[in-house]
Amino acid sequence: MIPASELLINPDGSIYHLHLKPEQLADHIILVGDPARVPVVADFFDSQEFTVSNREIVTITGVYKGRRMTAMSTGMGTDNIDIVVTELDALANVDFTTREIKPIHRKLNMVRIGTSGSMQDHITMGNYLLSEISVGFDNTLNYYAGREEISLHDFEEAFMAHMQWTPRLAFPYFVKSSEKLNALFRDFCVEGMTISSPGFFGPQGRVVRLPLADPDMNAKINTFQHKGKMITNYEMESSALAGLGHLLGHEATTVCYIIANRILQTTDSNYKADHQSNNSMNDLIQKVLDKLATLEA
Repeated sequence: MIPASELLINPDGSIYHLHLKPEQLADHIILVGDPARVPVVADFFDSQEFTVSNREIVTITGVYKGRRMTAMSTGMGTDNIDIVVTELDALANVDFTTREIKPIHRKLNMVRIGTSGSMQDHITMGNYLLSEISVGFDNTLNYYAGREEISLHDFEEAFMAHMQWTPRLAFPYFVKSSEKLNALFRDFCVEGMTISSPGFFGPQGRVVRLPLADPDMNAKINTFQHKGKMITNYEMESSALAGLGHLLGHEATTVCYIIANRILQTTDSNYKADHQSNNSMNDLIQKVLDKLATLEA
């Protein structure tokens, strides 16, 4: 029995942060960072059941091409992913009346659609990037038992040696995303290895007024290679999503629209999807929905 202090349930029977009830959750889930992008995703649905909002978390569940789907915002950062994925799993796999884990596991398919900055000059603005492997600079997964079983230890050791990693920073973890979901998206994506950073400025090597502890961090990241793979991009959520997805028995991956190239120091400020635009972000959303609709729950 899970104590009330560990799993908070609101008086109306909804889970604490998401404000969702178990019956409101679909098996196919699109996660986005920006709450304003949730209605953009849901505009593609053939029908919508409801909208729920709490803080930066907005949820719309509906039907797309015969498949029930949930679109949800997480806000920025792996700390929010820890909350969102844990509560999604509880909605699927905990009996809210008895507070006990259900005997039959319900698997969720979670796809994050985000934006990202490229760390390689051949991955240009406008590319769609599939995070085959995520690199956690965030420390989230290190708090959970089972981290060692799902991590790529040879990548971690090679990376720390290459970076001359300081013990002042969190131990980085390397984890694969869902092969089942990745197989859906490879035909329109570049595949890569994504760093999830715990911040946007210093933790991603940006300098505004504060100097960096390691001014060569991005240069070293750019030149890291192991088993023919290199770091392709930065974002802020994929590592916790992939890691927690594995530990909880769900399918999870991240597809990002590349809006900047950190090596070439270029950026695209006109990427945002809206209800009217026919742009690359809208195109990515529709491609992901189309592929997800082909997947059995």
